[in-house]
Amino acid sequence: MAKYLLLKHYRGAPAPANDVPMDQWTPDEVSAHIQYMNDFAARLEKTGEFVDGQALAPEGTWVRYDGEGRPPVTDGPFAETKDLIAGWMVIDVDVYERAVELAGELSAAPGAGGRPIHEWLELRPFMGAHPTVTE
Repeated sequence: MAKYLLLKHYRGAPAPANDVPMDQWTPDEVSAHIQYMNDFAARLEKTGEFVDGQALAPEGTWVRYDGEGRPPVTDGPFAETKDLIAGWMVIDVDVYERAVELAGELSAAPGAGGRPIHEWLELRPFMGAHPTVTE
């Protein structure tokens, strides 16, 4: 088994097909999206492939070390970056192809109008985990 991180981006990836920002969705559309994510995770819990996952708020602070005896440096409450993480999920699967398959399914979560978002997800293996690729 190899662990993978699926990253959902607020922005930074190529625009999805259904490119309506979540803050413009109706409450029912947001609920349907969250339900899809919860159902997806529940299904993977039954197969033993789900490890953990969380949605994240768009707000955040960048923090870095600034030297011995000095307080950490922050950029304030809003990062000046194109890449903000909307959420993440960790999966544990037998082969790389399964990780790609699951990322594709997660990309089909509904968005505006109940249509699949077709969002890009970043699929990253855990360090030290050597993905098994079958062909």
